[in-house]
Amino acid sequence: MLRLLQIEFIKLWNNRASKVLILAYFILMILIAGISMIKVDFGPLKFHIADVGIFNFPYIWHFNTFMAAFLKLFLAIVIVSMIANEYSNKTIKQNLIDGLSKKELILSKFLTIGVFSLASTIFIFLISLFLGLIYSDFNEASIIFSDLEYLVAYFVKLIGFFSFCFFVAVLVKRSAFALGFLFIWFIGAEIIPYTYLASKYSKELADNVTSFFPFGSMWSTITEPFSRLNVIKSAAQQVGEDISRDYSVQPLQLVIVLCWTAIFIYLSYVLLKKRDL
Repeated sequence: MLRLLQIEFIKLWNNRASKVLILAYFILMILIAGISMIKVDFGPLKFHIADVGIFNFPYIWHFNTFMAAFLKLFLAIVIVSMIANEYSNKTIKQNLIDGLSKKELILSKFLTIGVFSLASTIFIFLISLFLGLIYSDFNEASIIFSDLEYLVAYFVKLIGFFSFCFFVAVLVKRSAFALGFLFIWFIGAEIIPYTYLASKYSKELADNVTSFFPFGSMWSTITEPFSRLNVIKSAAQQVGEDISRDYSVQPLQLVIVLCWTAIFIYLSYVLLKKRDL
């Protein structure tokens, strides 16, 4: 396994665009910490975003994993390009000539996806822990290390999304077309059905049905954290709205994403096995 990973990271290291995107991804994750420094001091209006409570334990695990997930597109581009470059540079054919089996080739890509996902999860854990220890009103160990299931959900979400990107890249073999396919799928196979079900029947039905779709299941792994804030709840109560909901990570959603992950990896292997390289 280490040999397979070494082969993949040598390829990535020699690709300038991949290095830039990976670096940009982790820099942007660090900039999440910069949110804590946002202050508004304009006459009587004084506001420090850290005072809202978004960096309190254990809420910070929920907030940061939800926000960091939006940055996964950077690594998605790396993964799509990684496959496209294999075809355009003929390295995939050379690897097979050198004795690498198609199964090992798929495994090497999946291991790379796993490393990216794990590194991102560890990174967001360290950033959240750092911010929480500075700004949180609660510093008891039992509170600090509660709700860590959001990190598990974040990891599963990345694995699922990157596996989907990998499958599409194997399917179409071109970076731009692969990213375009993902966008078209998102709109045509997920947004439009969701909109139709929500308008024709109910939002609850739309949520339940699309939670079994690839993007829908990934989105459902971590619910939006904003309505969980006390300041938002108080504002809603003042206008007579009840926005309380279940914010916990649902094991079923993780299972669905993992099932899609297995499907995408298997289909990638089937395509590669049948394709004449």
